[in-house]
Amino acid sequence: MLQVSAVVPVFNEEESLPELTQWISRVCNDNGFSYEIILVNDGSSDQSWEVIQRLAKENGNIKGLNFIRNYGKSAALDAGFKKAEGQVVITLDADLQDSPDEIPGLFKMITEEGYDVVSGWKKERHDPISKTIPSRFFNAVTRWISGIKLHDFNCGLKAYRSKVVKNIQIYGEMHRYIPLLAKWNGFAKIGEKVVQHQARKYGYSKFGIERFLNGFLDLISVSFVHRYKKKPMHFFGLWGTLSFFSGFIITCWLIFQKVYGLSQGKPVREIVDQPLFFLALVALIIGVQLFVTGFIAELMTSNQSKETEYKIDEEINFHF
Repeated sequence: MLQVSAVVPVFNEEESLPELTQWISRVCNDNGFSYEIILVNDGSSDQSWEVIQRLAKENGNIKGLNFIRNYGKSAALDAGFKKAEGQVVITLDADLQDSPDEIPGLFKMITEEGYDVVSGWKKERHDPISKTIPSRFFNAVTRWISGIKLHDFNCGLKAYRSKVVKNIQIYGEMHRYIPLLAKWNGFAKIGEKVVQHQARKYGYSKFGIERFLNGFLDLISVSFVHRYKKKPMHFFGLWGTLSFFSGFIITCWLIFQKVYGLSQGKPVREIVDQPLFFLALVALIIGVQLFVTGFIAELMTSNQSKETEYKIDEEINFHF
């Protein structure tokens, strides 16, 4: 078994790939690590795949996966995780802002200190204020909701014990929350390491401010899915019951008012002329709909099997 698998998602980073792979190789060789570098080309529109092909011919430790189109960072990481053979799996961004010099320290924390996941913390960042302030706010909210005390969920430099990445599946934009997914799957020893953050040397950032909004939506989504994916009726049934019961009580009250008023010989408005009638009707309908949704979700949960959402067009240097 290899000691280190470096998984690198690639999207339009043709200029940085030669330097990055040389740097990773040098660090691993200097520390006596057996290693592989898995470069996952996520539908790049530049010459990234051609560069990966050339690098893989020059160094048999470099392996390549090529997506037929852009699927996103989560899909690239998931594909790399499935192929990784290393005892410790380390993820890095391809833009040279993550320093491979951190690999020995991360490896030691996993193998000697017993961590399941170690997340990098870019304590000193070389990013504009338009990225650092939203990032701090995003991380603070994520810490509060997830209960995991990490300073930098967005850091691409992370290390995982092999069995962690083999027992989780990431999709959509869930790459930010791999430590959270790991914790929910029983890998609770999660650590953090201050890492060096490099200034961008080539190209430009592929992520805009919208990633923070997407990040909050993803956090709500992953929290909801974790809590209710095996018992959706507990969520839909609860709110369905409350809605239906509220509508039923209001309806009974309106009928009581009507009957009591008639028995007393008092003029009484027609039930359908009262605003409360329509409120009760809406509550009853919503209650039934939530119940039906819960039943359908239960059926889907019991029969569902997730299929891989990405398609690999070509592989290099994989021999299994």
